[in-house]
Amino acid sequence: MTVRASGRTGRSFLVPQQVRRIATSPRLARVGSWLAVILVWQLAVPFLPTDLVPSPVEVGRFMVAELAGDTLTPHTVYASFGLSFLRLTVGLLIAFVIGIPVGLLMGMVKRAEWFLHDFVVVGLAMPSLVWALIAAMWFGFGHLASVVTVVLAAVTFVVLNIAEGVRNVPKDLLDMATAYGVSRWHVIRHVIFPSLMPFFFAALRYGLANAWKGLVLAEVYASTAGAGWVIKFWYDAHRAQGIVGYAFFFIIVALLIERGVFGRLSNYVFRWRPALQSGPADSSVTSKQGA
Repeated sequence: MTVRASGRTGRSFLVPQQVRRIATSPRLARVGSWLAVILVWQLAVPFLPTDLVPSPVEVGRFMVAELAGDTLTPHTVYASFGLSFLRLTVGLLIAFVIGIPVGLLMGMVKRAEWFLHDFVVVGLAMPSLVWALIAAMWFGFGHLASVVTVVLAAVTFVVLNIAEGVRNVPKDLLDMATAYGVSRWHVIRHVIFPSLMPFFFAALRYGLANAWKGLVLAEVYASTAGAGWVIKFWYDAHRAQGIVGYAFFFIIVALLIERGVFGRLSNYVFRWRPALQSGPADSSVTSKQGA
């Protein structure tokens, strides 16, 4: 319960317990880490032996101008990220449509795992740059090359996490379902899918992270529009603040997706787990995926 005390003027002040709670909150730690990075960056720039590293103030002015529509690029930042989002969404949906059944098959059937294991490992090890270059050669400069790169960059992470989730379903539940003659479909629907949720979110996060990287490379090498292409535009124009500014746009978008979408969705799905309600939404998923 919040405790406040009032002085003679009627103004209230925070008691030490509340100040301590604010000082130790995760949100303050996150804000403080960014402020520390910006402060170190600003202090270090004058001592660097190059003029190609922009200061935070220069990057901030560039980002404000871009957000206001004052840009030299053919498209605004909103149009560029809108196009990239469209390609990312389509590619991720295709990756999950392919990855979920393949992951289920690998997790449930040993022969399927033996048959597909090497392909999944190769897919994990393949740099997204290779996928982007191959897609550019096959499909040219257009939407298709970017979407294909997103699919190839994300699908193996989906397959791996789903298969790992199936293998981690409690054996007692599967044995009980077998003993009572439950059909395979009902086992998947009522036993495997609920147990897959932590791994599903891990696949979503890792798939999205790799899809972003693949999309940027595809737009740099195989596109004439999109946020990745704009980074190349500023690189060709020798405007370092443009490259760093768009990198920060990517960071802001990634944090908004993580905190605003994945975090809230994860908290809702796992609201019955007290450990997740008291800590960061992604910690247990990540640790579970790593295990």
